Amino acid sequence: MPRRLLKRFMPEPDALRRKKSLRFMHHLIADPALWALSRRTVANAFMVGLFCALLPIPFQMVLAAFGAWALRCNLALSVGLVWITNPLTMPVVFYATYRVGAWMLDTPARVMPEQVSTAWFASQLEDILPALALGSLVSAIVIAVLGNLLVRLLWRYQVVRSWRSRRKARVAARRGEKSKT
Repeated sequence: MPRRLLKRFMPEPDALRRKKSLRFMHHLIADPALWALSRRTVANAFMVGLFCALLPIPFQMVLAAFGAWALRCNLALSVGLVWITNPLTMPVVFYATYRVGAWMLDTPARVMPEQVSTAWFASQLEDILPALALGSLVSAIVIAVLGNLLVRLLWRYQVVRSWRSRRKARVAARRGEKSKT
């Protein structure tokens, strides 16, 4: 079941509560609803985490934590999924969202130079920002909704598969009892 797999990688809420750096969030971390692993909480956590990951803003993890709190979904998954856009993947992801925004605004997309520097980026920011913002927002919404639906479908598939295997085991056990008598 997906719950068992996820529990292996989840941090313990008690261990997080004992950390001095997280004391200001004690009331948030102590809420058991933010640590539940159900189809709804996991799917919504994927939605929040993926949405925040595709926004080109600072403090994405804080936004994901507040989103998890507001939607009552799994806090650890929401915050952890933000790391999809880490320093290695961020340029590729945000360039792709910029291209989506440029396509939607029907403006020609700028070609990235061979050596991307902060100076180049700063000089182009005024022209890039509208397309980046629109592309990121639209991509974030689409990816978040698709992530939510995919998790719900995969979870349902896993549950149905588990039901079928239990039913086959019961039928096999019954056949075994009948053949012994």
